[in-house]
Amino acid sequence: MVFGLVHLLGMQYRPALADLPDQKGWRIQDADYGPLARFAGGKIDLAKVQRHWDDILRVVVSIYTGQIRAYDVMRMLQRDGNPTPLGEAIAAYGRIFKTLHILTYAVEEPYRRDIKGIRNLQESRHALAGKIFHGRKGEVYQRYYKSMEDQLGALGLVLNCVTLWNTFYVDQALARLQAAGYPLAEEDVARLSPFGRQHINVIGTYTFALPDLGPTGVRELRDPDEPDWDD
Repeated sequence: MVFGLVHLLGMQYRPALADLPDQKGWRIQDADYGPLARFAGGKIDLAKVQRHWDDILRVVVSIYTGQIRAYDVMRMLQRDGNPTPLGEAIAAYGRIFKTLHILTYAVEEPYRRDIKGIRNLQESRHALAGKIFHGRKGEVYQRYYKSMEDQLGALGLVLNCVTLWNTFYVDQALARLQAAGYPLAEEDVARLSPFGRQHINVIGTYTFALPDLGPTGVRELRDPDEPDWDD
């Protein structure tokens, strides 16, 4: 269902596949697929997709316009752990793109590399959020849903502030290196992450007073060879 909904929303769903040999492919026609015959063991019911097509489009438009959350749609499309007829139709449509994803993932190394890069970014973001959210070992402990939303919203705000701070000063450091004539390779710059956390100290006294940064408005960059990198 996720593959189908994401495609209809104009995006691509590219999950990492740890158990690639066990993945199942789906076909539309009864044809000889040669070496892929065993892989393409399932058949897509296009008639089911056609019967529910108008309802599928209404669901997608509701998500796109923000009238309903995707999370609520996924709950609505299932009943007692099983998909509803509409959910089955969306899943049948999504099997087309899941099969294409599996095949592309299996044969194209750049495709796998892009997915791994995105996953590494997500893991770095989660690790940074985990460091910021140090109280109660990173657990949401509020009793009520609204309080949980407030707690997670505060975490998201601080996480975004740290990410912005990192991005700004990484750019400043790159500009300083470039001005000094240091060669900067584009492929190296592309691997830089805004989710660095070694220099963030979350324990101590917090102050929200704006520091006096002089006319430039920028903190003095530190020498990377300095032993102390805690802020």
